[in-house]
Amino acid sequence: MRCRRFVAGLALLVLVAGCGAKAPDYQSVLPPPSPKTATPTPERPVPIADYLLNHGVNGVPMTQATLTDIKVSMPCPPGWSVNNNPKQQATFEVIRKTNVAAYQPTAMLIVFKLIGNFDVAEAIRHGYADAELSDRFNRLNASMADFHGMPSAMIEGSYNLGDQRLHTYNRIVIGTGPPPANQRYLVQFSVTTAADQAESVGADVESIIKGFTVAPA
Repeated sequence: MRCRRFVAGLALLVLVAGCGAKAPDYQSVLPPPSPKTATPTPERPVPIADYLLNHGVNGVPMTQATLTDIKVSMPCPPGWSVNNNPKQQATFEVIRKTNVAAYQPTAMLIVFKLIGNFDVAEAIRHGYADAELSDRFNRLNASMADFHGMPSAMIEGSYNLGDQRLHTYNRIVIGTGPPPANQRYLVQFSVTTAADQAESVGADVESIIKGFTVAPA
């Protein structure tokens, strides 16, 4: 089961016809139309966890007790509390803003020790897929820039969960421990709020994002 605990986590057209006088027939002086070609179907994004599994890479979920060669952390602002669920063994850390009447804004860290060789640059290109596969996902921001010198993919946007519209910030980082092991880790960091909470919890969310850290231990 350890492999399958990878977290996957992401246009309308109206035509109107009117009535009126019969239009002249220009078809006789126009060249014959080119044969119509089928519109290609966009390829379904492949989440990074699926990419790694398909390349023979296994993932072992880490905890704060078992992760010793890199440091992964996020701050907990006032009004938020640590809320780890022992039933969610793949979760490294979860914090929630609890003093709210409706949706509880949540920040989550998940860390996997990666076992197997893979192309890091190719793997990180799949870092947007989990968010893009979410129901009616609308991208607001994205970046493939390194995070503190480590390969990373960041994507931010909104999506539907049931009848609720949510806003999410998601960053994936591939961190590496010190030599000689040079152990690689998949780190997923996300902050999710209800879309209509963006203003009320914006300062908290910004502080969590700015304080998120992946660094040598």
